[in-house]
Amino acid sequence: MVSHGLVLDLVERVGTVARHGTVSVPLGEGDPEELAATVAAWCARSGNELVEVRGSRAVVRRGRSPDPLAELAPDLVPGTRLWMYTNFDCNLACDYCCVRSSPQSARRALGLDRVRRLATEALAAGVSELILTGGEPFLLPDIDELVTVCTAELPTTLLTNGMLFRGRRLEALRQMDRTQLALQISLDSATPEQHDGHRGRGSWERAVAGIRTAHDEGFRVRVAATLPYEQTHELAAFHTFLDSLGIAREDQVIRALAHRGAADNGIELTLESLIPEVTVTADGVYWHPVSADHDDQLVTRDIFPLQDAITEVRRRFTEQRAQATAAAQWFPCA
Repeated sequence: MVSHGLVLDLVERVGTVARHGTVSVPLGEGDPEELAATVAAWCARSGNELVEVRGSRAVVRRGRSPDPLAELAPDLVPGTRLWMYTNFDCNLACDYCCVRSSPQSARRALGLDRVRRLATEALAAGVSELILTGGEPFLLPDIDELVTVCTAELPTTLLTNGMLFRGRRLEALRQMDRTQLALQISLDSATPEQHDGHRGRGSWERAVAGIRTAHDEGFRVRVAATLPYEQTHELAAFHTFLDSLGIAREDQVIRALAHRGAADNGIELTLESLIPEVTVTADGVYWHPVSADHDDQLVTRDIFPLQDAITEVRRRFTEQRAQATAAAQWFPCA
């Protein structure tokens, strides 16, 4: 039986809150299941949302929850790109590395079998791009095989410091599919001082040489700079230098220094402030590549099935944004 008193109470109380705000409504006397069903039916007909039934009260949202995923640009939807940390050891020890990589770091490699399965499942899950990072991926003896199983499925970007393109590693580079692979090389400044100050003496010269080698070998080359936030807006000389190296403007990536990993300062990046990018390491699935060595952004230890991990990241993002919207309610004082 429909409780008319409950319906009138719903109309009155929901009408007092702003759109997307929530209100707690007492169910009153009667069978709890029937009363909850009445609230659910009223919400369905009136365009509102039953958030939950908590004891003898129903929590109702005015209007429907906004869909955070629908509000994002298509290329920003979590799971559109899949990041993989191939390893964590590196030939450099950059003083702001977000995952604390260095020559002393344990390798913690994903390995060929898991990378192959991830690439296959990524295609089935609707991922449109794979991104391989480290550590320094070119320290891996099978880096050409890792890249091959990825580019066989999807366009792939490989992040590197560009310093190891010699001997067998240059030969490995030459085996990679230029039509499916882009190389993203780290370079922080147009002159050596700033870059070398963070990454080690002589690293700027070798990185520039690596950019030229990759470009001469016919690869699409992106260059990514990590800079303090206050320096990210005044970069005319740096862009001009990258232009001279043949790097297209759309492939010149400038990112702010994050207070993560080895960095002593930088912008604070939390679960609430980051749009997630599904990131897989040997240890599990993380919210974002900048935090792939931090337990506060660990999503699950279960890498497979990949679709489940992507679904969980999207669920948490949607829930988090809905909670933030509900918390930000208009309170009239005049």
